Amino acid sequence: MPLVSLNEVLGKASNEGYAVGAFNCNNMEIVQAIAGAAEEEKAPVIIQASQGAIRYAGLQYIVGLVNLAAHSVSVPVVLHLDHGTSFEQAVQCIRSGFSSVMIDGSQYPLEENIALTKKVVEVAHAVGVTVEGELGRIGGTEDDISVSEAEAFFTDPAEARYFVEQTGVDALAISIGTAHGRYKGAPRLDFARLKEIREIVPCPIVLHGSSGVADEDIRKAAQLGVSKFNIDTNIREKFVGAIREYLPAHPDEIDPRNVLKPAREAATAIIREKIRLFGSSNKA
Repeated sequence: MPLVSLNEVLGKASNEGYAVGAFNCNNMEIVQAIAGAAEEEKAPVIIQASQGAIRYAGLQYIVGLVNLAAHSVSVPVVLHLDHGTSFEQAVQCIRSGFSSVMIDGSQYPLEENIALTKKVVEVAHAVGVTVEGELGRIGGTEDDISVSEAEAFFTDPAEARYFVEQTGVDALAISIGTAHGRYKGAPRLDFARLKEIREIVPCPIVLHGSSGVADEDIRKAAQLGVSKFNIDTNIREKFVGAIREYLPAHPDEIDPRNVLKPAREAATAIIREKIRLFGSSNKA
């Protein structure tokens, strides 16, 4: 299938009370794992490219790989920029073929964030591309974007409604207690805040830093209105973990295909598990 926008998968998810998985890719094997897992689960899926992925693989390789993957499966696939850092980068991704972009202006004061996000929305919507914005900062590290615990702050519900009204974003990433990367302890999510935001914000809600969040908390967040969960760390853990297991048992192996095959299989398995957790199996 051709690539689709966020609206084509999140609208249905929001209406029916499930969430769509947004999985970060870094190479061909992970793209294959994401698309393969979605096809096996008959689920819509969002394939994301972060700053690190763009630097590592290159923008055109990512677009090429994901387009090929999307046309090889029968389920809806979104190609989404994760944590876009500037208007220029968002435009570059749109021109390169991304069907959705995120512009992260959460480090700026509210009105500056609104101005930047609105500028991206105007350009993206003119060509049918969707936009995710962010209000409130997520702790932890996402490639080269780092937010300390002291800097992280939760999303204010009234500001969230104002932000969406002023920018026209298609989805809003909020901060309610998750973090990027590995957690030092069990995260404590502010479900009351999530409920209040969902009641007054018209667009789908996104939760970043979902790797490591307890399954019961994921289910509750989905029930309360989160329509998109971002997963990266869990995939890296399983992918690299499979390689670490394989190499000591095969010390003479020199064929990278044999090394990466179990890694791809491990990534596929965790992605399928997350898709079922989010409730999006058989929702394509």
